[in-house]
Amino acid sequence: MPKGKKPEALISRLIELGSDEGDLVLDFFTGTGTTAAVAQKMNRRWIAVESAQFFSEKPFKRMNRVLQGEGRGISKNVGWKGGGFFKFIRLESYEDTLNNIEFDDASGQQALEFDDYLIKYMLKWETKHSETLLNLEKLVCPFTYRLHSHADGQTHGKVVDVSETFNYLLGLHVQSRRVYDDSGRRYLVYCGQIRDGRRVVVIWRETEGWQKADLERDREFVAEQKLTESADEVFVNGDSFIPNARALEPVFKARMFAQVEV
Repeated sequence: MPKGKKPEALISRLIELGSDEGDLVLDFFTGTGTTAAVAQKMNRRWIAVESAQFFSEKPFKRMNRVLQGEGRGISKNVGWKGGGFFKFIRLESYEDTLNNIEFDDASGQQALEFDDYLIKYMLKWETKHSETLLNLEKLVCPFTYRLHSHADGQTHGKVVDVSETFNYLLGLHVQSRRVYDDSGRRYLVYCGQIRDGRRVVVIWRETEGWQKADLERDREFVAEQKLTESADEVFVNGDSFIPNARALEPVFKARMFAQVEV
């Protein structure tokens, strides 16, 4: 067997010995995605981590083929026909973070040339509207929130999923994710539970330029669709007339920069 190759049969044996159906399989060094592929075919949940640049060309494409029912490896032995889904998350690099820093005053960029104390001071007070520190004002357009990403010698603007980010920060175990349309107005609604057992609903919509009539229609639509029914707590972006709804922006920002207890 060539060095570095991991046949699916070998990985399936290890997964069979160390887990049951429905268990979580974790691979910190995904490589070409063999462990994730086998775990999917064996009805395990899985988390795969990869820092190499070939992610899009190898493991990502391979897992798409797996979901489509590829016939290689252990597929025939386990009766694999395809199906399921996976979510992939790209973590922002240190270089991308610096690239996204935008100073309120153009001269503030010079702070990066000075000592750590001044850098921290400038980042706290001169970059409060920078997207990398979460520009709360731009959450009125949550579906088009963009950050800069550097790859292949070029910087590109990419839309980031702030709704999923908020779910992670909140510790929301998502039970449903639904999209609604109200005469061209898009609603993205998550329902789930947080650690203490409370049922939470998170409502996202584009609110830029909304006036009183828009907020009143918003309240009516939420009531008509019963979006907050049986919820213990409701979070919503932007302004709102929705009864008992809580603005999510302060929670979002606080959770982003909260200290992590080890």
